[in-house]
Amino acid sequence: MPVVVVESPAKAKTINKYLGDDYTVLASYGHVRDLPPKDGSVDPEHDFEMTWEIGNDSRKHVKAIADALKDDNALILATDPDREGEAISWHLEEALRKRRAIRKDTPVSRVVFNAITKSAVTEAMKNPRQVDQPLVDAYLARRALDYLVGFNLSPVLWRKLPGARSAGRVQSVCLRLIVEREMEIEVFRAQEYWSVTAELVTPRGQSFEARLTTLAGKKLDKFDIANETAAEMAVQAITSRDLHVSSVEAKPASRNPSAPFMTSTLQQEASRKFGMGARQTMNAAQRLYEAGLITYMRTDGIDMAPEAVTAARDAITARYGAEYGPGSPRIYKNKAKNAQEAHECIRPTDMTRDAASLKLSEADQRKLYDLIWKRTLASQMEAARMERTTVDIASRDGQVGLRATGQVVLFDGFLRVYEEGRDDVVIDDEDDGKRLPAIMEGEKADKRAVTPEQHFTQPPPRYTEATLVKRMEELGIGRPSTYASIVTTIQDRGYVRKEKNRLFPEDKGRLVIAFLMNYFRQYVGYDFTAGLEEELDHVSAGEADYKQVLASFWRDFSAAIAETSELRITDVLEKINEVLEPHLFPLTADGGDPRACPNCQGGRLSMRTARSGGAFIGCSNYPECRYTRPFGPPGTEESGIGPDGKLLGHDGEDKITLRDGRYGPYVQRGDATEEAPKPPRASLPRTWPAEEMDLEKALMLLNLPREIGAHPEDGEMIEAAIGRFGPYVKHGKVYANLPDVNEVFTVGMNRAVELLAQKAARGGRGAAAKPLRELGEHPEEGGPVNVMEGRYGPYVKWQKINATLPKETDPLAVTLAEAVELIAQKAATKGGKKKKPAAKAPAKKTATRKTATKKASGK
Repeated sequence: MPVVVVESPAKAKTINKYLGDDYTVLASYGHVRDLPPKDGSVDPEHDFEMTWEIGNDSRKHVKAIADALKDDNALILATDPDREGEAISWHLEEALRKRRAIRKDTPVSRVVFNAITKSAVTEAMKNPRQVDQPLVDAYLARRALDYLVGFNLSPVLWRKLPGARSAGRVQSVCLRLIVEREMEIEVFRAQEYWSVTAELVTPRGQSFEARLTTLAGKKLDKFDIANETAAEMAVQAITSRDLHVSSVEAKPASRNPSAPFMTSTLQQEASRKFGMGARQTMNAAQRLYEAGLITYMRTDGIDMAPEAVTAARDAITARYGAEYGPGSPRIYKNKAKNAQEAHECIRPTDMTRDAASLKLSEADQRKLYDLIWKRTLASQMEAARMERTTVDIASRDGQVGLRATGQVVLFDGFLRVYEEGRDDVVIDDEDDGKRLPAIMEGEKADKRAVTPEQHFTQPPPRYTEATLVKRMEELGIGRPSTYASIVTTIQDRGYVRKEKNRLFPEDKGRLVIAFLMNYFRQYVGYDFTAGLEEELDHVSAGEADYKQVLASFWRDFSAAIAETSELRITDVLEKINEVLEPHLFPLTADGGDPRACPNCQGGRLSMRTARSGGAFIGCSNYPECRYTRPFGPPGTEESGIGPDGKLLGHDGEDKITLRDGRYGPYVQRGDATEEAPKPPRASLPRTWPAEEMDLEKALMLLNLPREIGAHPEDGEMIEAAIGRFGPYVKHGKVYANLPDVNEVFTVGMNRAVELLAQKAARGGRGAAAKPLRELGEHPEEGGPVNVMEGRYGPYVKWQKINATLPKETDPLAVTLAEAVELIAQKAATKGGKKKKPAAKAPAKKTATRKTATKKASGK
């Protein structure tokens, strides 16, 4: 009975249904071997020899496969149909041969299927092959390159740039894209411009809008109306003239559907429509694939199998009618540079099943399947047909011209099912989608209103994960199997943060790129990285030797590493100051020195690194001058918080600072020292903006908890404070929430006592629960016996013993004698439980349990 190995238990479960009892299907749980994270795992001195290690978690999985091969002398490697899948198969075969689990007569074969369906799996089993060595070589080359860059470049960063964590072959190039986009935004200066719109009326009383396009007989460009004065003059020019319709033109137009999904476009669309990150999208897609619902999700291909095209066309006709299917199938051709990545597009395995019919429980899977199903069907549907109308309105003297545009959908075609989302696109003609009334050439157009509108140019938008993947794809950086991990890594390392789905570079990220651009410019070059990807594609196609690619790369890279050995940190920081000077210290309007310290006038500003790894701008006269501002161009200090905090003032000898921490802004008294490593701190309430913090507010927070006074009943102190779950008042073990954080500083005794009493009456935290019935004193031991209402039903309580009432017993009718009997039974049980752990299970039982597990695993 052959042993079939796949990556995951979910995939194994699905395949097992199709193969039946004639096969043993086991999971490898991903990669079983990797390069150990230490020096020497890749040895350039010995022909790039690589040392592999089986992970601790993987040993039991490899053992389970080896054990199964003792009884079933045939191995079928059925991992994913891409480079990573091929590598897992190769690693498994190598690891099993080293264990001698594969004998000389053990047949080993490799099968691949693009979808986990019965037909695809059965067909794959009929066409086994051997492991694709060129594809494995491409994997080995990538893994070696990533290791050589990471383990040689990262230590340089640690030594020369405090706070930097690591650098990677592709992640650094990806980070460069984000940093450069942020710098474009920071130097961007908005330009003002105006537009003028008129609301016009036809002779039949129907209104429509038209935009001014011609003024003083000249066609207007975007910035021709530069200010309010020019806009008012344009309005006057329109209002002082009679207008007529000079031309009406209606043109047919059509719109074709988008191609089916490949990895990058799926990630982009899931981000646009659902705000899903790249990793989140791929995790949901992986589960859909393993359940046999979609084809393989890591692909550069957009073509569809002929039988899938036929199935899609049949589903379209059945659901929407024959008119929605084009006369001939739509053919989409792959543009992938690497044929090894160009599997079939991402599509449903059964075109007739929509998301509703599958009843998927996980929201991500449900949304993603619906997206894939709709996109696939739409890609084989008829084009949408529209009529676009352009109406020109002019004055008799030709000095003023306006234009109105509209669009009517004559046949919705694929739009009935699906419309692709948009990224940050500025639509020049926002009126295109509007419907115009009946307008005749030559007729008069009366003016109802003429409105000028101010606009400003917008900076380039920050990347989302989707637009970043799109840009990487355009530049030829990364591949479908690596997009998600690259985007995730730069966030995990703290180089980039995501806010409202947008990617912002952190100080560490900016510094790393400034360092790499100055000392390792070639290795963060877009063309160099894309060129290296192409070389690796040649390796996977069997057209290049991977060791020659490694040797060529290592020769120049090792020389660049050696050149940095003599660098001093001060030299590196000064060089980064020089590189970032146009960004950090732009020329001032008055022509003065942009690096002159505004505080002491005598010092010079420069970039400095904090112990936390962040960066800030400080004065060269430190410690005499303590001026700092956040890392970035001047002007960011108004709302920013520097790495060493923003000084709010002093309380006695203690300085009070506002700081930015892992969980948000907080205020701190004094500095951390060896004697006091954790100085007093207080987080800012969510409703208190950091930019509005001052010394008075900071001291209010640092002086919490606030003592309100002694409770009138027992004299114990009542306090007000802000806790993990918000503002509260406290008396002993009773806590009562306050509705507003500001009430912590104003709440008085009467209000506090009232809130605490209400909380105690409700049985809040720390308050004694109220009994349903008080049965009296225990007849033998003393102490009250009560009937209580519990989470799982009523029970009787005496001291620390709780005994559940039988279901048939009415809690309001139970007697003291019955309660005492139940308590005695419970006490006896509790005593028995205390003794039980002393009796250990015999050794034989343990062995039996292990054997049972082993059998289940083998089976």
